[in-house]
Amino acid sequence: MASTYTLSVGGRILDEVLLKMRVHGRIALSGMVSQYNLEQPEGVTNLMHLVYKRVELKGFGWCDYSDQYPKYLDFMLPLIKQGKITYVEDIVQGLENAPAALVDIFSGLNVGKQLVLVSKND
Repeated sequence: MASTYTLSVGGRILDEVLLKMRVHGRIALSGMVSQYNLEQPEGVTNLMHLVYKRVELKGFGWCDYSDQYPKYLDFMLPLIKQGKITYVEDIVQGLENAPAALVDIFSGLNVGKQLVLVSKND
């Protein structure tokens, strides 16, 4: 069971997350990437779990906090440089592999930030 969950996928994943939430849990919703290219968006069928479990679902976007970005950079960049915060990049080689990399993003096959290396700056 989850107390908090950050979600950017939506659709069937959101439906499953609703079943796994604890009473008084919170969900931060920042997107619905699984729905963006559908002709008919999928419905969410487990919404009553928000009521049963008194879960708070709140949508947000980066623009809500854009004024705090310089403060974030001042805090975060030293932590990254010290190796205390790490990130994962999924890098494919060559522009010809970009379409497959894009498909991987929407299929959930990539891990971390998807990048396409077009050429190396040696």
